[in-house]
Amino acid sequence: MGFRLPSLILSSRQILKHRSGFSRKQPDVPKGHVAVYVGEEQRKRFVVPISYLNHPSFAELLNRAEEEFGFNHPTGGLTIPCKEDAFINLTSQLHSS
Repeated sequence: MGFRLPSLILSSRQILKHRSGFSRKQPDVPKGHVAVYVGEEQRKRFVVPISYLNHPSFAELLNRAEEEFGFNHPTGGLTIPCKEDAFINLTSQLHSS
C-alpha cells in the first residue's frame, strides 16, 4: 500500500485549517497542538502536537478519518477511527522518537 507524502501533508493542512476554529473554542489546547477524538464507539479526547500530523503513521490515520468522516464531522472535532490503545501506542512511539 503506497501513498504520496505531499498529498498527506496537504490533507493535514486542510484538516488544521478547517479545525482551527474548533481549537480556538477549546482554551485547553496549547499553541502548536490539536485536539482529536479517538475511538470506535466511545470517543476520548486527546491533545497532540501538530508535528505528529506529518508523521507517515499518523497521516495514515488522518486519511482513514477523512475517508470515514470527511472534513465535516457532526461532532465538530477531528475524529480518528481507531482503537484507543492503538492510538496511545502510536503517540507513545512518536513521543519517544
